[in-house]
Amino acid sequence: MARSVHIETTIPGAYFDERDDVVSRFQRHQTQLWWRVYRQQYELYTSEAVLAELRQGSFPQQDEAVRLLEGVPVLPVDEEIGGVARAYVEHLVMPRGHMGDSFHLAFACIHALDYLLTWNCRHLANPRKVAHIAEINRRLGLLTPTILTPQMLVEEDFE
Repeated sequence: MARSVHIETTIPGAYFDERDDVVSRFQRHQTQLWWRVYRQQYELYTSEAVLAELRQGSFPQQDEAVRLLEGVPVLPVDEEIGGVARAYVEHLVMPRGHMGDSFHLAFACIHALDYLLTWNCRHLANPRKVAHIAEINRRLGLLTPTILTPQMLVEEDFE
């Protein structure tokens, strides 16, 4: 059985990011490589919260970013997701001003997905936060997915 991955907002955002700075170019390249070469090895999921974030405001290639997720099963927002997201903020796992990050984590945890794929290294893919996230999830009776970036979710080639 394929491992499961929650695709959060920064992934389609990076796939189509047109900025030319070194970090943006690197993230775009790694995201496109993972999407083209490795995504078929996983069961992908996204959420209503991700699609809502992608539709907010206006940015270049916004429609393409939303279309990238076509065919990916969409997990619905419900009371349990909202309650866990609020618990992350109350327990200082996620900052109050970034409820989207709390929701992304809640989706991956409640649905017991194997991975949460993100470029958000401040609030999600942050090694300094892993123990805190795991402790709060233990208290909530939830499993903690591995939270990583596309470059980290690449199969090793031993040939």
